[in-house]
Amino acid sequence: MYDVVLTATGVFTPEHSISNDELVEAFNAYADLQNAEHADAIAAGDKEPVPHSSADFIVTASGIHSRFVMTKDGILDPTRMYPRYPERSDDEPSLMAEIGMKAANEALDRAGVAGSDIDLILCAASNMERAYPAMAVEIQQLLGAGGMAFDMNVACSSATFGIQTAADMIRAGSIRRALVISPEITSGHLEWRDRDCHFIFGDVATAVLLERDEGQDGWKVVSTKCATQFSNNIRNNNGFLRPTRDAMEDRRDMRFMQNGRKVFKEVLPLVSAHIADHMEANDITADDIGVLWLHQANKSMNDYIGKKVLGRTPTPDEQPNILQDYANTSSAGSIIAFDKYSRDRKSDTLGVICSFGAGYSVGSVILRRK
Repeated sequence: MYDVVLTATGVFTPEHSISNDELVEAFNAYADLQNAEHADAIAAGDKEPVPHSSADFIVTASGIHSRFVMTKDGILDPTRMYPRYPERSDDEPSLMAEIGMKAANEALDRAGVAGSDIDLILCAASNMERAYPAMAVEIQQLLGAGGMAFDMNVACSSATFGIQTAADMIRAGSIRRALVISPEITSGHLEWRDRDCHFIFGDVATAVLLERDEGQDGWKVVSTKCATQFSNNIRNNNGFLRPTRDAMEDRRDMRFMQNGRKVFKEVLPLVSAHIADHMEANDITADDIGVLWLHQANKSMNDYIGKKVLGRTPTPDEQPNILQDYANTSSAGSIIAFDKYSRDRKSDTLGVICSFGAGYSVGSVILRRK
């Protein structure tokens, strides 16, 4: 069995950003259009009016101030309210592969590793642009990597599940180097017309480089742990069987849906216990932990988990947040937090990357700075 080290990460951040004020202006214009169109039904009590949103509501509910997106085109159009991406030919790189490659190249450059040195590409994300061929195989070709590549989807936990999968393969000796790439174009599955969630997601791509430990600088992978428990409280019913059911109309359940109150109530104790059990299994106490890089879904959720795990209120340095600028980027969130708040850590610092979400799923990675 071999030791595993996380040697580098990379983040691709889109050039476009949408502030809460911009988002609210477009949403409220959409609400006004809908309420005017259905005024008679609303007056008769047959239909509920679409309520207005506000920047204060968004910050209070989530801690989010803005989000990055691949394009603003369509999202801020009150008559459309979802992004517009130009069609690409089969001979062009797909959008997910393109941004995944950019994040991967940043990680490779930082580590001084060539694409041809990679034995495994894992594309781990909450949504795939197509069913097949695998996005990972396309990224493999773009990077000039060898070995094998495959996709995996565990929603917001995809990156940590991918890290465990790749780390296990390195430990066993079947590969030497792996890239876990998470291109999250969440703007495509968000329901921008729903006040309760229209502000949640943003777009990004991350990459994590894992290698057999041969003395490189980085973070030693001390332990990984993943778990799942089925729940319908976060769901997207879109899929390839949809046309067979004659269900091609514009239905609410074909985009991101969640029962936020139930998720908050059920996921928080699940995640807190998961991290605590993982630490205990490795004889690690709360005082040993220097930093928690948590899934960036909601500030209140992270504050709860951080306090539960450490037994006190964490400092911003101990539990860094990035969702105020990036919003929820699904599986990429905890990796962005790690990328931005890991390089200046002292030798021997212990940290935990943790992500959680639909499934329910939760994955944690305990790291020690070399």
